[in-house]
Amino acid sequence: MTELKLIKPGTRETKACCGQTQSAVHTQDEMSCKTCLPLIETEPPSWVTGTCMTDAGSIPTVSTDLTASDRWESVRCRTSAFRNNYTVHPGLYAVGAPNRYSDVLASANYKLSFDVLRKALKGLDVWILVLDTKGINVWCAAGKGTFGTDELIHRISILKLARIVDHRRIIVPQLGASGISAHKVKDAAGFEVCYGPVRAADIKAYIAAGYKATREQRTVKFSLIDRLILTPMEINPAMKKYYPRYALIILAIFGLQPGGIFFMEALVGGLPFLLLGLISLFAGALVTPALLPLIPFRSFALKGWITGILAVLLSTKFVAMLGHLNTILLIFTYLFFPLASSYIALQFTGSSTFTGMTGVKKELKMSAPLYIAGAVVSLILLLVYKLGEWRVL
Repeated sequence: MTELKLIKPGTRETKACCGQTQSAVHTQDEMSCKTCLPLIETEPPSWVTGTCMTDAGSIPTVSTDLTASDRWESVRCRTSAFRNNYTVHPGLYAVGAPNRYSDVLASANYKLSFDVLRKALKGLDVWILVLDTKGINVWCAAGKGTFGTDELIHRISILKLARIVDHRRIIVPQLGASGISAHKVKDAAGFEVCYGPVRAADIKAYIAAGYKATREQRTVKFSLIDRLILTPMEINPAMKKYYPRYALIILAIFGLQPGGIFFMEALVGGLPFLLLGLISLFAGALVTPALLPLIPFRSFALKGWITGILAVLLSTKFVAMLGHLNTILLIFTYLFFPLASSYIALQFTGSSTFTGMTGVKKELKMSAPLYIAGAVVSLILLLVYKLGEWRVL
């Protein structure tokens, strides 16, 4: 039996002894590859504290204490594209000193989900079965199908879970229920699926109660703190992707003169609209999520539009340089910026508990033509303004 090692995120993988490349731990004997997983050439991550031996091979033991590095990485994954590669390798992990009778809890290979779960398991002796969800959290992965029946059956098989535990029970998080068919798992793998509580913090109480969850533990909450934690994931891409392009277009339009593009004209004419762009961005990405339950209507597009129109009204009332716009620019302002706020707010649907997949698709289908039409009309208004400025019209 070779010594167990793990790959750190971003590290190159090598081939398994059977010639396949996968993302998990590898154990082998002299004759064959037991779990058909890759040999690893790097040191294990800091949260792996050792290994435990089972009939199916060596299993890494993980800490339930989060380090300063874990906490910093969680901040990075909430505020940048770092989360796209913030993963744990799929496989089986040990918490505490589990045995053949210890519970098995399924999770996603999104590192933040894995960290929340292992932290909540402090003091327990259990197994964590990490599915390959392509770095997506349990809830979203269940909707996309990566936290799904086939993947669960596949992991149970290749990890030889039946040789590690004597019972035939796997606890699946409630938010992953939409992706898991319990009877198919039972028929194909012989394991019963128990749907655990919504939050990892309630797992201890759930197990102690004989695998029964209370109404409170089954209730999906989406508090102000929960919503604010998610807003950086909306603000950051909007600031990096949308706003720079918008700013360049605005400066080019207002700086464009018959003799070329002039910097001073671009700055003086475009500054109010650069400010309005920021206001509408934060109205859609921050204010709308924060006030979500208080804003009328179920539609995120409408919620964002209401926040946007109020933001524009307040801006033009209290910011002097926004209160002296001519008629065409005022029409542009009250058309474009509430729609921009609405579009950005609509992106938050994927992070919320307010709308299901069907609702999101329906809202996108209805809103997209309005956004396109609004953008076209806004561009025409700016063109008319420039032609009037040049005394062509």
